[in-house]
Amino acid sequence: MTRLSVEMLAADTVQPITSAGHTQLGVAVLVGIAVIVLLITQFKLHAFLALTIGSLVLGACAGAPLDKAITSFTTGLGSTVAGVGVLIALGSILGKLLADSGGADRIVDTILARAGGRTMPWAMVLIASVIGLPLFFEVGIVLLIPVVLMVAKRGNHSLMRIGIPALAGLSVMHGLVPPHPGPLVAIDAVKADLGVTLALGVLVAIPTVIIAGPLFSKFAARWVDVPAPEGMIPQRPATELEKRPGFGATLGTILLPVVLMLAKALVDIVVDDPARLVQRVFDVLGSPLIALLLAVLVGIFTLGRPAGFSKDRIARTVETSLMPIAGIVLIVGAGGGFKQTLVDSGVGQMILDVSKDWSVPALLLGWLIAVAIRLATGSATVATVSAAGLVAPLAADMSTTHTALLVLAIGAGSLFLSHVNDAGFWLVKEYFGLGVGQTFKTWSVMECIISVVAGGLVLLLSLVI
Repeated sequence: MTRLSVEMLAADTVQPITSAGHTQLGVAVLVGIAVIVLLITQFKLHAFLALTIGSLVLGACAGAPLDKAITSFTTGLGSTVAGVGVLIALGSILGKLLADSGGADRIVDTILARAGGRTMPWAMVLIASVIGLPLFFEVGIVLLIPVVLMVAKRGNHSLMRIGIPALAGLSVMHGLVPPHPGPLVAIDAVKADLGVTLALGVLVAIPTVIIAGPLFSKFAARWVDVPAPEGMIPQRPATELEKRPGFGATLGTILLPVVLMLAKALVDIVVDDPARLVQRVFDVLGSPLIALLLAVLVGIFTLGRPAGFSKDRIARTVETSLMPIAGIVLIVGAGGGFKQTLVDSGVGQMILDVSKDWSVPALLLGWLIAVAIRLATGSATVATVSAAGLVAPLAADMSTTHTALLVLAIGAGSLFLSHVNDAGFWLVKEYFGLGVGQTFKTWSVMECIISVVAGGLVLLLSLVI
């Protein structure tokens, strides 16, 4: 999404597409969200269609002319896809190269070869966090859970003791650390600085994943003691492992975009002079588009070529990586359209006006709104996008660091209590061979811990920076 100035945002909120009062707007928001929830949970409608219909219902209930509501939705969808869609595509290509080349296997095997019994949960956290940087959550689960099952079976470890840390690493990266779609959209919505958000996100993620992963897994293993399901343990032919990229090259490729974005943030703080050549160079190299594009280009040579990929095979890998993300891009885009409909209807300004008299801090408000939408829809991405649109006006007078913390508060809230309306809930249940109650005791509790711990850390950071 194009980065707007505060003045332009204010203009949008001063001249809404409807003249509805605060009460009508509040009802419209509730009805719009309720329609989205009902369509997703009861009618099993795709989230893209549900968000599209919910946006139009929101505009209609707010008294906006239908043509203006459609324009708001399409404008938000287009600008969100323009800003985030390319990043999602590049991240998907990098993740596919990582998986198909055997680079992910190389990292896993290298770390596990150096991990003992007591350190295995910590090794799984490290693996999941590193692998989870460029991968979508669902892709990360599909990639890592077979590894978790093999480690638990071959090493005679408790499945929960190994699995929970891996899931925690993936989930924390998904909710708090760009370039994942949710944080990127929230950064765009509240006009946060990506580098600062990335740095603070990593700072919050480290203690969060330790508490929700290795520490909580001790209790999860006592509550649910199940063996690794035999049918889910993959048998990998030795021929698949003959050609793989090296550990250092693979790790360097994965971390390249993160390093470039962090370097940009550091240069911005140290140099703080847009006229200086060094800052202009890092502003380009550290932009999400260029950082991910460079990682993909480097990955073709550091991942694809060592695995013996021909030019045609690399082309097929890139092509197949893009097909599965069509739904993700559309959902994120529709979420941006819903957010823009909220803003253009005057809902953002309404929240700004009403919250002036509240004693609830803006960061806590963002967390609570994201929690509510997450519980209702089951989608962390929908929760992040919707909550970011609702609280975006509150960020207008915030400092750079507090705007970044608002993004993290929203991301933390979006992870709260995964349950039966979340695809991740069923994915974990089936892969681990758990019952519904066992999944609640492990996966769902872990998600709550991540959300509460990360939210608490964000609030603490807001008091000291």
